Amino acid sequence: MDSASSGQPEFDYLFKLLLIGDSGVGKSSLLLRFTSDSFEDLSPTIGVDFKVKIVNIGGKRLKLAIWDTAGQERFRTLTSSYYRGAQGVIMVYDVTRRDTFTNLSDIWAKEIELYSTNQDCIKMLVGNKVDKEGERAVTKKEGIDFAREYGCLFLECSAKTRVNVEQCFEELVLKILETPSLCAEGSSGLKKNIFKQKPPQADASTSSCC
Repeated sequence: MDSASSGQPEFDYLFKLLLIGDSGVGKSSLLLRFTSDSFEDLSPTIGVDFKVKIVNIGGKRLKLAIWDTAGQERFRTLTSSYYRGAQGVIMVYDVTRRDTFTNLSDIWAKEIELYSTNQDCIKMLVGNKVDKEGERAVTKKEGIDFAREYGCLFLECSAKTRVNVEQCFEELVLKILETPSLCAEGSSGLKKNIFKQKPPQADASTSSCC
């Protein structure tokens, strides 16, 4: 596994992805399902958590650093710095809770606008918990319409049953791979330090592309 010691980079690109959305929509469950193919009822994330997964997508070996942010209001001030350098942002809502959908435009889309440092950052809208079809409060058409309005990719999925979970991340990453500015920033030769978040004032010299 340690190909770095043989002079070969262990991955072609390192991409930073961010999961955002209200508390309880299943962000942590989506991440757990994608990275370790397991499911459990998780307590709310405090601050931020992240996991790393190496995948082969689009003929490239990719290292994904996926940041899972807290959806609760009291942690909101902590999350602004985590948008920095993200090539992809996944906005998650719960198809059975209408407020988690309306908050996308009231809160989360505005946050991306405010804090994202990559103007070409790819956005993905994900409606989670489709396994609870009988409790659905947001139609698929509403999700599609929102995604169209805000320029997002869109999928409905279920972290519990695995439906479309891998597709969420794959479609997002494929779109990032099609975006030259994001690929340049994620090239393995350039950035391996996105795990070490810098304080905002230290970032000015590194954000030349945006």
